[in-house]
Amino acid sequence: MSNVRNRLREIVGASTNWRDHQQALADRLSLSNQLAGSQDELPVRRMKDSYIEAHLPLGTDPTLREKYLNYLKGVRFGRILEDLDSLAVLICYSHTHNKTLQRSPLSIVTALVDKIGMKPSSPGTTSGCTLWLISPVCDFTGHVTWVGKTSIEAKMHMSQYHGGAYTPVLDATFVMVARDPENKRAAFVNPLKPEGIEEEKLFHQGEINKTRRIELTTASLLKVAPTAEERKIVHSLFLNTLDSKTVSFRSRVLPPNSVWMEDAKVKGLEICHPQERNIFNRIFGGFLMRKAYELGWANACVYGGCRPNLVAVDDILFRKPVEIGSLLLLSSQVCYTEGKYIQVRVHTEVLDPLTRQHNTTNVFHFTFVTDKDVPNIVPQSYGESMLYLDGKRHFNQTLESQ
Repeated sequence: MSNVRNRLREIVGASTNWRDHQQALADRLSLSNQLAGSQDELPVRRMKDSYIEAHLPLGTDPTLREKYLNYLKGVRFGRILEDLDSLAVLICYSHTHNKTLQRSPLSIVTALVDKIGMKPSSPGTTSGCTLWLISPVCDFTGHVTWVGKTSIEAKMHMSQYHGGAYTPVLDATFVMVARDPENKRAAFVNPLKPEGIEEEKLFHQGEINKTRRIELTTASLLKVAPTAEERKIVHSLFLNTLDSKTVSFRSRVLPPNSVWMEDAKVKGLEICHPQERNIFNRIFGGFLMRKAYELGWANACVYGGCRPNLVAVDDILFRKPVEIGSLLLLSSQVCYTEGKYIQVRVHTEVLDPLTRQHNTTNVFHFTFVTDKDVPNIVPQSYGESMLYLDGKRHFNQTLESQ
């Protein structure tokens, strides 16, 4: 996938050298007059115009294999997240490519990861592909499936070549947005014209996805009260923790085979060095996803007492860019459990050491499954109960889409 990132640098005109990188970004300011005044000024694109294939020759490239190897000699899924982010950006640049310009005037940035769903390892299983073994080749394919005026949806698929055949591993849906060369305001993107029934279905699904995201945002527990059914769940959890020996709302007892939510946290800190910058001199979104996933996986591993398998990545929202030199605080929380499943939420924020202000940058949602039933997670405070309900919502959404 390194050639994908090199291609991105060619399109944008940014160098890997620090000083050249700064100069290249300054030069991009002159590209503002190349932006379209409206979407109607841009040529219509087809889905096949943005189709891209990328290969990971893990079986033949020792250096590459070392980068992707985990301690169990399997593929590090965090690295796959980085690759998906790079590929999504390149797909969107392919859709908006202008042959008359040597460089793209657009800044394509990741808005959110709508969904990454793992394929079952075999018929009838729900654990997903575990990426245990290094396969000789990992293949990525993807293309644009829907566009708005300034936003683009890209779908990608990954498969592994093993035992003489390709096996599907995952499907991913990213939503990207186009910005001006300084990444300060929105910019128009080429309209998309579906061709054939299958492409019409993909485009229509993109419209459904957009509507669903709006509905989920509107119904967020940060904005509106829980539903009547959810309020019953919270009250039942509360009653289940009351001490029957006392007549007090303050006396709480942990039920059998349960863990207080407060005791199911794992935290981390990253100092954001320039080596992890993207072509716009901000911290690469794929790097943030990798760090969040690995922290979330570690939390699920500790909580379940065994190695968990990823089922899905859901609703990653990129709220703010992360600047070089930032102190990035990561906090993972087991927020919902059901049987063998563990729902983990990872919250990332930037700490300004001078003002001591905390600003949320990302929220990640991961669904894991283990080979045995795990303890029930139990909230104590109202805030934890809202985390519990939010985790349950994401978990149910994941199961419905499997």
